[in-house]
Amino acid sequence: MAHIRMNVERTAENTRHVLELRCEPLKKVRIGFIGLGMRVPRAIRRFLFIDGAEIGALCDVVPENLENIRTILKNNNQPPVPEYSGEEDWRKVCERDDLDLIYISTHYNLHTPIAVYAMQCGKHVAVEVPAATTIDESWLLVETAEQTRRHCLQLENCIYGRFELATFNMSQKGLLGELVHGEGAYIHDLRHLLFATENGYWKMWRLNYHEKYNGNLYPTHGLGPVCHSMNIHRGDRLDYMVSMSSGQFGLTDYAQRNFGSDSDFANRKYANGDINTSLIHTANGKTIMLQHNIVSPRPYSRIHMLSGTRGMVQQWPEPGITLDKNGSDFLSKEAMALLLKEYEHPLIKKWAPVIEKNAENDAITKNNGMDYLMDQRLIYCLQNGLPPDTDVYDAAEWSAIMELSARSANNRSSTVNIPDFTRGAWQILNRVRYYQNKEDQ
Repeated sequence: MAHIRMNVERTAENTRHVLELRCEPLKKVRIGFIGLGMRVPRAIRRFLFIDGAEIGALCDVVPENLENIRTILKNNNQPPVPEYSGEEDWRKVCERDDLDLIYISTHYNLHTPIAVYAMQCGKHVAVEVPAATTIDESWLLVETAEQTRRHCLQLENCIYGRFELATFNMSQKGLLGELVHGEGAYIHDLRHLLFATENGYWKMWRLNYHEKYNGNLYPTHGLGPVCHSMNIHRGDRLDYMVSMSSGQFGLTDYAQRNFGSDSDFANRKYANGDINTSLIHTANGKTIMLQHNIVSPRPYSRIHMLSGTRGMVQQWPEPGITLDKNGSDFLSKEAMALLLKEYEHPLIKKWAPVIEKNAENDAITKNNGMDYLMDQRLIYCLQNGLPPDTDVYDAAEWSAIMELSARSANNRSSTVNIPDFTRGAWQILNRVRYYQNKEDQ
């Protein structure tokens, strides 16, 4: 991960921030999908249930992926759309005059190049996580969004979980007091997919990252919801961090047991430690602990813990809420359920009936509906000319943890500064807002 820039001063051409950027409303949002592998088939089926969204073009280098989406459209009585399959055809999709939004779900290396070119072509961008893999790429996203005045956001579904939204609401309304500390993670046993030669990651790109890089390779699922509750970029910012990785044991052990000690997989050198732990300090004196582990036999967890002066919440390993009045004990399950219902976020109240109505549709109910809510919110904001819930600064900073964690972990956990991608504009706002039209409030 080549490090080039840390802080970039604004120029005359690049002086306006894009915090809470409002763009012209779009009556219909015409979408070009680039990368049609693991996640997009469900995404396509979700968008069929979103009013105002139109599937306008498809692009993938794997013919089977194009055929799969073509079948989904046909089975749902949708007309065929233009298809692209060349390695550079993503440029042709971005250049089309009949598209408004480019939805990017390729391997990591293409996320930033496609996003930058799409914005330069006048398109809004929604890019899978992480949006960038280096500091330099993060700056490219920021500078391009500021220059083109186009939305560039990360497809961070985890901020839309019911628990995350309810506890976000608790923090915003002061129930937890002053938030002091948060914890997030991505702990998910993916060994079977990392080594899958068929029906796994395209050309095993994700395993290749474990061979080349040390640090937190997937920071945004754990970090995003915590940052939103802490109002990062809206009154506070991530300032500096340290990171430490364990040794690498899990991939070699798994490969030896499943492919043999003499196998290619068993004899490869893997750079990424099994478990990476990072500590982040904010400008206002808050702290965040972030972990990454996808190579150990552990139950799934994103932790999602928020600790304030008057209470704390956590989602894993078991949901729990502690408030001032009950001190060091968790509320009973009944009391917690009532509290979660009381603080249920307006977005859940608005869209839960749609999710429940389509309970048999796994594209809608996957991850308890948070993927659907993420896409629904994106289209809603674009249609109404409202600021999306996340922006390019979130995408840049959450993604930058990849390189920053590697720089620290590879230098005996030395402290590294986190760039201020807003160039001071984080002080203008005071909290995260999820905008709705007055008639929807």
